[in-house]
This record gives sequence, structure tokens and C-alpha cells, in this order.
Amino acid sequence: MKRPWNIVNPAIYSLITYDEKNNLNMNICSYVSAVSLKPKIYSIAVDYSTKTYENLKLNSSVVLQLLSKSHLKIIRKLGKTSGYIFNKEKYLKSKDMLDNWRKNIVLKDTCALIELKKNNEINIEGDHAIFTFSVSKYRTLSEDGILTFKDLIDNKMIL
Repeated sequence: MKRPWNIVNPAIYSLITYDEKNNLNMNICSYVSAVSLKPKIYSIAVDYSTKTYENLKLNSSVVLQLLSKSHLKIIRKLGKTSGYIFNKEKYLKSKDMLDNWRKNIVLKDTCALIELKKNNEINIEGDHAIFTFSVSKYRTLSEDGILTFKDLIDNKMIL
């Protein structure tokens, strides 16, 4: 039997952040939750050891992308390869997987795009910090084909 936290089937997201030179980084996140409707607020857990965490310390504007099943082929590069040593923007450009939305570089074929502004960081005794974000703008592109935790398991990418 799986552990309790591995039996739920959350959606898989990618968070776009930028470093001090405005270089793009994308990670993979499954610890994402809408926590308030009025105002619309998300919480996202981010590993302390990542480029995403470092970028969030520098910048408050990010884009959360709800991934589709078509993104399975890039999950390992975005989630298992560190932004400290790998240029994810260059990789994604070479695969012709980038598009523009509201002056942001985003992935093609996402199910939704959510522009967020960082509110708070909550440091916990664990390997992730919890950030809260207010929703600035959003766009739903598709309600079908959302990439989920189970898809990653079924494709032997996790567990």
C-alpha cells in the first residue's frame, strides 16, 4: 500500500521564476493549493535547495502553469535537473515549447496560466518553504488532459 500522501491525485504544475539577470527557470510542483477565494490566494511549497527558491527570494512576480499530459516528456528536465546547472529556457526553446502570455514566456499547451504576486514565505521544519501568492491574472485554456500525480507514477517518473 502507498503512503497516505501518495494516494491522492493532485494536478502537476510548473512555476516560472526569474533570477537577478532575468533568466527564466521552471520547476515542477505538486504541493499547490488554492487557499482563499476572496481574495484568490494560492499556497505553493518550494524546496529550499532549489533555484526556484533562490529566485523567489529575489522576485515577487511568477507564473503558475497547470500542465497537460503533453508535458510528460519534459518532466524530468524541469523537475529532476537543477536550474543551477541547466538552462531550462534554452532547452525549451530548442524543443519549440515556449509561447508568450501577458509579456511572460510560458510553456505551450498548458491547461491554465496564473500570474501570481508573492505575499508571504512561511519557513517550516522540513525541506520546503510555503509561499502564499495573490492571483493577479489567469487564463484557463483547457479542462481536459490535465497532468496528474498518477500520470507521473504510471510513467515511472516518481515512486
